Amino acid sequence: MFHHQMQALMHLSKCWVHGLRNKDSGAEKIEDGKVVKLMKKKGTNMVLTDCAGAGDIISIAGLSSPAIGHTVATVEVMSALPTVELDPPTISMTFGVNDSPLAGRDGSHLTGGRIGDRLMAEAETNLAINVLPGLSESFEVQGRGELQLGILIENMRREGFELSVSPPKVMYKTENGQKLEPVEEVTIEVNDEHVGLIMEALSHRRAEVTDMGPVSGTVGRTRLCLTCPSRGLVGYRSVFSSDTRGTGFMHRAFHAYENFRGPLGNVRKGVLVSMGFGTITAHALMSLEARGTLFVTPGMEAYDGMIVGEHSRDTDLDVNPVRAKELTNIRAATKDDNVKLTPPRLMTLEEAIGYVASDELIEVTPKSIRLRKKYLDVNKRKAMSKRPKE
Repeated sequence: MFHHQMQALMHLSKCWVHGLRNKDSGAEKIEDGKVVKLMKKKGTNMVLTDCAGAGDIISIAGLSSPAIGHTVATVEVMSALPTVELDPPTISMTFGVNDSPLAGRDGSHLTGGRIGDRLMAEAETNLAINVLPGLSESFEVQGRGELQLGILIENMRREGFELSVSPPKVMYKTENGQKLEPVEEVTIEVNDEHVGLIMEALSHRRAEVTDMGPVSGTVGRTRLCLTCPSRGLVGYRSVFSSDTRGTGFMHRAFHAYENFRGPLGNVRKGVLVSMGFGTITAHALMSLEARGTLFVTPGMEAYDGMIVGEHSRDTDLDVNPVRAKELTNIRAATKDDNVKLTPPRLMTLEEAIGYVASDELIEVTPKSIRLRKKYLDVNKRKAMSKRPKE
């Protein structure tokens, strides 16, 4: 099927057509073909029709090569319509094969070939998605935001795919030898007691305040206008909601490409990394609660290199969440109390995309979303951390 907004009347009786591509030197013919079906939308269904006019959105069958921006016309036409310029993508993520110890338990589409075919099919119908082949059965997927790529990942996991996803990266530009990055205009309304916390968090994300003042007609509310790099706002919405207790409002809009503002500050704490394989126990989590915030519950599976929580400090900590209680024939004087754990912070896909760091990955399966280190072996992680960063 090829979706095309009609510029003139099309009849099935004049069914010999060709695809044209507009180039600087003139129109270039792509292929000749015969339209065998012509369909239009009627409600939520597609119905066959004999003709379509200007303004109709239709589907035709008969051509294989034309894509977005190409002109479909009768064989007598030799000039193509001007190509519509689309905004370039600003975010990229790498999709690869799931290579964790728990791979293959939930999904039915596991290989790099199946993942690549699905991404290429998405790129054919999605204007804002670009797919580039990567190394070792991985694919770089470029889009216009982490939300759009998150929807693609969610659709794939519902279709039975298992994959590993890298953190989102910003698409930079270079002009006159200067490195440019996308900058967004941010408008925030918060209670007065939250202003200091928000200002501190955004200063670590290289934001610059352009205006600040009270909200007219409201007592105890402050409005902030800032400009912030897109890379600094990745994953910030959930942090903003938590910092303002759900009382703040934030609006983002693309502003311009500006000079690179330098590395971000410390916007996230360290993580608790599992160093054991097996079923997570309540006995082990009881002793880990004081170390930070947990992402898992008893009964889940864990493996070496899997992230099970956020550390209360800025460094990563290796822990053993599968440690079981030793059983002896000695009875305590008092009966053992039931283990009572604080409810964990279960990560959604949207939160995971904004949370992962550069040395981490998201493991996506039809039933689970796990965070893990890129290198599962602890010795390799230590060796890679000693290398100079790019």
